[in-house]
Amino acid sequence: MKSLLITIDGPAGAGKTTVSRTLADRLGYRYVDTGALYRGVALEAMDRGISPDDEPRLDALCRSLELRFARGETGTRFFSGETDITDRIRTPEISMMASAVSAQPAVRRALLDLQRKMGEKKAVVFEGRDMGTVVFPNADLKFFLTADLKARAVRRYKELAGINPQSLEDVETDMKRRDENDAARKTSPLRPADDAILIDSTEISADEVVAQMIVHVEKRLASRKA
Repeated sequence: MKSLLITIDGPAGAGKTTVSRTLADRLGYRYVDTGALYRGVALEAMDRGISPDDEPRLDALCRSLELRFARGETGTRFFSGETDITDRIRTPEISMMASAVSAQPAVRRALLDLQRKMGEKKAVVFEGRDMGTVVFPNADLKFFLTADLKARAVRRYKELAGINPQSLEDVETDMKRRDENDAARKTSPLRPADDAILIDSTEISADEVVAQMIVHVEKRLASRKA
């Protein structure tokens, strides 16, 4: 009863990954990057020449994949089968492909059970885009982290410095397109859950965001003890 299942949703570049990892570390909880699951499907689809519109082949692909997280000396790594794909999934091409394949109901269905199994024992922070609305509608605590487009683009540009040859303007354009795709898709569109706590990170640091979240976590835990 003292462990919570926490979801953190929001658009790309809002700081979800940093905040989710930090919050999980502070609480001693597990951290699950659900976006990596969709990126893993996107990478495998791209390697096999499967179109993001080809739902039957994507369905078959998802059934054949073994996606998993494993902790190592350099932190948590992401695997497809026995292959470490942690670094390969962090490219602009995979980001756009992930947004496209995630719109397919077959892909979302395939990953839904996997995510729910990961949350069965609670004491976990899930980062994603539909964690609080679709995957865990009964989560103990839901956050929706956002920031304005320009701030998010600058963060992503700095994050990918030396890896991504794109200009800041290109990063912002791609991010805007992905925002539109995520919000417009028929299946699990990006939106805050009705009971989510909204936090705007445009003008505050990741540590300040986490501090706000900790306050809400402590209140929820205190209410459990009462």
